[in-house]
Amino acid sequence: MTSSTLDAPMVAPGIHSDASSSTSAGTSSFPGYGEDAPLDLSGLTNAGLQAVTARLLDGSFDAFAETAAAVKNCAHPIRLTGRSRTFERSQVSELRAALYKTYGPQVALGEPVGSFSSDEAPLGVLYRPCGNRRADVCPSCSRTYARDTFAMIDAGLSGGKTVSATVADNPLLFATLTAPSFGTHAHRHDKAGKRCRPRARDKGARCPHGRPTSCHKVHDADSAIVGAPFCPDCHDWTTAIVWQWWAPELWRRTTIELKRALAKKLDIAESRLKERASVQFVKVAEYQTRGLVHFHALLRLDGNDGPGSPAPLDGIDLARLLAETVAKVTFEAPPVDHTGTTRVLSWGEQVDIRVVRDGDRTDDPDAALTPGQVAGYLAKYASKDVAGIRLEDTTRPHLARLTSTCHDIFETADALYGGQDNPYELIKKWAHMLGFRGHFSTKSRRYSITLGRLRRARARYQQMVTDARRNGESLEQISTAELEARLLAEDAEETTLVIGQWTYQGTGWDNPGDEALALAAAARAREYDQWKAKTKNNR
Repeated sequence: MTSSTLDAPMVAPGIHSDASSSTSAGTSSFPGYGEDAPLDLSGLTNAGLQAVTARLLDGSFDAFAETAAAVKNCAHPIRLTGRSRTFERSQVSELRAALYKTYGPQVALGEPVGSFSSDEAPLGVLYRPCGNRRADVCPSCSRTYARDTFAMIDAGLSGGKTVSATVADNPLLFATLTAPSFGTHAHRHDKAGKRCRPRARDKGARCPHGRPTSCHKVHDADSAIVGAPFCPDCHDWTTAIVWQWWAPELWRRTTIELKRALAKKLDIAESRLKERASVQFVKVAEYQTRGLVHFHALLRLDGNDGPGSPAPLDGIDLARLLAETVAKVTFEAPPVDHTGTTRVLSWGEQVDIRVVRDGDRTDDPDAALTPGQVAGYLAKYASKDVAGIRLEDTTRPHLARLTSTCHDIFETADALYGGQDNPYELIKKWAHMLGFRGHFSTKSRRYSITLGRLRRARARYQQMVTDARRNGESLEQISTAELEARLLAEDAEETTLVIGQWTYQGTGWDNPGDEALALAAAARAREYDQWKAKTKNNR
């Protein structure tokens, strides 16, 4: 995982880039550049090929290439028409700016210092990135999201971006919390090559429906049987979805109980814990093949003076407290039907808690995790979602069964609660997520910088570049430290005001050829990032 924002050049069939790239002396160039490295357009349809050919013939290909580069090869960019005008903020009041947005140019605002119209865009329409974080929807925008997430997580690990560098000295844990099996067996893939589920009291034991309760096979990771229950009739589908629905609440209670355990360990009242320590975290959710999420969480222990202040415990003690907390946290879920059954939910038996230590990255699964590895893991998981397990895959019927169970719970809960204070009122809305309604990436308030602040810094930088060009200035004279401080300042005073009047025209490229080229260029850029990271690690 790298935070580089460079994108590889776009190459169309028959058109090759003469760009080249090289790193420091002694390293080779990226193999994706040059005459012999066109983009992979094997999936281009006949209609797409005709569209690409049409752009080459009418001379609009360069305009498309410029537009694609501006949106970082977004798969489904937003198309807008209209214009924007830039004014000196000191000359325009907030009231007049609001009136201008409502009534248009008839509201006098004085002479603008700059303006832009969609007519001036290369294709006559302004394209903006879709911003979707899901890799299956937009590979390019998801990479931007992953880079921001990496930067946010890494700042909490090593400091920087307004976070003290002393956070690197504080105890860090990387924990993975999973869902229970709900009393039934589920196939799993063992990376060590072990058998699926060989243990059973009776080797030939079978469930009440006549199906075996053990499995001695070794399954490939992509096998359709991985993640499926041994017996669909024994499997408690309803409890699985109820657990998924309340998983965010289970996590919330875990953080509360951990703070209580920490206060008890320090022999102080819970209300006074902030006088001695605080626990900060960042968490992402990832779907398992069986259709249920598990949480990957990074937890940092700080002292009483904010991020990076000396912690009162070491990582080993913190890991012990977390393990004890996870084992005892429960939540009694409200009933879903007229039987009145309440389900006591808890975490599954597969809990992995590891201390994160400084050191060189290693591929040894038994070695201590390094901060860089953890940041990369979490950033990768943050751009995934339920699409990663292919709900439309007919070879995995258990996923469809989980989806239908969400609808069943909605019906029975609606009948039970009569539409009043129904805790499952929205579960049908989240059926496409298999009942998981939580955010895929969350963090505590003081873990590190926010994603919103990083996005605002990126917008400020673009504005600084625009202002510098207008005034004939250069940003090269600004030191990196000063530039970062200005971009990340909370109370930065904006000297200009941009007022726009834009109309939505649609989403996506105008033809399949444009989309295919954008996706291929995004894939090449991803290859470049991976190559660059590998080259850096091998130095």
